[in-house]
Amino acid sequence: MFLNQTELERACAFGRAFAYRSHRSPQGERYKRSGPPVVARPLAAEEPRNSVLKPLRVTLRSMNVPEEITGSNGFAIRAERVSRRYQMGDTLIRAVDDISMEVCRGEFLALLGASGSGKSTLLNLMAGLDRPTSGAILALGRDLAGMSSEELATHRNRTIGIVFQSFQLLPRMTLEENVELPLRLAEIPRSERPARVHEALERVGLSARTRHRPTELSGGEQQRAAIARALVNQPEILLADEPTGNLDSKTGEEIMSLLAGIHRPASGQGRTIVMVTHERQLAERYADRIVTLSDGAISREERLR
Repeated sequence: MFLNQTELERACAFGRAFAYRSHRSPQGERYKRSGPPVVARPLAAEEPRNSVLKPLRVTLRSMNVPEEITGSNGFAIRAERVSRRYQMGDTLIRAVDDISMEVCRGEFLALLGASGSGKSTLLNLMAGLDRPTSGAILALGRDLAGMSSEELATHRNRTIGIVFQSFQLLPRMTLEENVELPLRLAEIPRSERPARVHEALERVGLSARTRHRPTELSGGEQQRAAIARALVNQPEILLADEPTGNLDSKTGEEIMSLLAGIHRPASGQGRTIVMVTHERQLAERYADRIVTLSDGAISREERLR
């Protein structure tokens, strides 16, 4: 199958346009509301009601954030007083409210909370899929708020693997082609791709299903394929947004066991994992640490291992 560059960019699960498209407002901001739709837009300080909106860029330099926080210091992800706010009608929505936290390299962190608590918004900020209204997000020592859109796309494709609740597999492509897509976007030489695709699919137990299309796979197999796609570029950080949310309990346990094996494999390098979930039982069984969010802020933190 041949896709032009525009189709590739639109299809890639690591790009802003493709990721969460079905969950975002016309302006690209994510929100939840019952009743008639209301457009959510980013908050701009001292903004006249009828003025033209301009994108807000907040960087470490403009915030006068001390240079010492820009180093990784053994942290995979570091959030420094991060906030994400939206204006919805006359209401100010504090989706993420002044959060500071650190995720150590090699850690399995679970973000727990009820629907609307801000956990998925925080994960989007960690992934570089959204920008904070204020504060700093650093991944492996790099300030995401200071990156251009092109730099963020490269960062997501090479440094971070993302697993979505709804799989985000392309129905026209075979399983092999879906997993190969991030390699094509990263311009990995064609000769190296088959081995890396086979390795990723073998790791999730799907090496015999390479020619199947997503509609020919079960829900659990589709999520395994999505995990293989997230791993094919060998990222250091794996972000998972409700990876068991669309699966039955048995299949969900299988996916969690697979993630645990990726986190701490019997041999080879492990991964830093940040997982959003509302299932405390799964978080307690597999995570090293649980951070519970409520109304956009951290309400509780538990060290399990």
